[in-house]
Amino acid sequence: MEGNEMTEQRPGEHMAAEISQQPAILAGIVERQAEIAEVAEAISKRPPRFALLAARGSSDHAALYAKYLIEVLLGLPCGLVSPSTATLYGARPDLRDVLFITVSQSGGSPDLIEVTETARRQGALTVSVTNTPSSPLRAAAELGVDIGAGLEKAVAATKTYSATLLSLYLLIDAVRGGKGEDAEKLGELAQQTLDGSVEGVQRAVDRYRFVDRVLTTGRGYSYATALEGSLKLAETSYLAARAYSGADLLHGPVAAVDGETAVLAVTSQGHGVGAMQEVLEAVGKRGADVLAVGSASADVPAALRIGVAPSAEEVAPILEILPIQRIALGLSLARGGDPDSPRGLLKVTKTR
Repeated sequence: MEGNEMTEQRPGEHMAAEISQQPAILAGIVERQAEIAEVAEAISKRPPRFALLAARGSSDHAALYAKYLIEVLLGLPCGLVSPSTATLYGARPDLRDVLFITVSQSGGSPDLIEVTETARRQGALTVSVTNTPSSPLRAAAELGVDIGAGLEKAVAATKTYSATLLSLYLLIDAVRGGKGEDAEKLGELAQQTLDGSVEGVQRAVDRYRFVDRVLTTGRGYSYATALEGSLKLAETSYLAARAYSGADLLHGPVAAVDGETAVLAVTSQGHGVGAMQEVLEAVGKRGADVLAVGSASADVPAALRIGVAPSAEEVAPILEILPIQRIALGLSLARGGDPDSPRGLLKVTKTR
């Protein structure tokens, strides 16, 4: 009946829309940083001996980014928790004077809820970072940061990932007494990155649409981007994608690199890019086809480069991931897939 006809959803429609929403979402988080600063103030009143992070999936990569921030900016030892030590093995470590941050977009995974409850009982100051402030995870934690990315319909996380990174940065920066100056223009820089990378993304899709094997790599803060990029390529395009720290890549996996291998190297300005030079020279000598993504992509050996708006190194991962998300979207569509409905995946994965 006219007026009641359903409009058929185009493949990738949700993922494309949510990638495009990120500049506005990032700008909105910066405007709300006073809320995050209140959580940071509460943390500062109970100075931790060290920090622990718990997460799964894309949120685990965001947690790794936070680990670098905590170790570099706060000078605190920091580790990534294995939730199963508490949920399956019943471990009950002494967590007095420990900052325990749980990162989960949905806030609904039973293992993350349980490990947060356990950490709180064991004396930790628990903080949830989630896109669902009404979730069981938020109720389990003493403090909470709402990333405020809005409902995400695509199965592959895009806007919730970048929003989580920015929220974690603002939280950790505020704990050290910062005012988030390096994040002030991230909304504008994100838009510049998306607008400026359209042609490069299309060239990458055309070049790699028939590739079967991809390695992603980065150093420092950018290692989290390499991990998240690998996940996006695997879950949307079903590629055999693996991520390695640039240092680890040279310790053995480089032997598997040959002319059939595509290497996506995340290279932004700062300490990390210098450490990537030897890595990319090594994979180049083995015949790998290198795609460099980042604000320093012009400074490394590569067959194809996609620039990213320059920023402070600490916030570069928030921008680096944007063109990689679009590459994953484009490759999925070019290979006949629908990244909004990847096979075998649900939006919320519940593990124990």
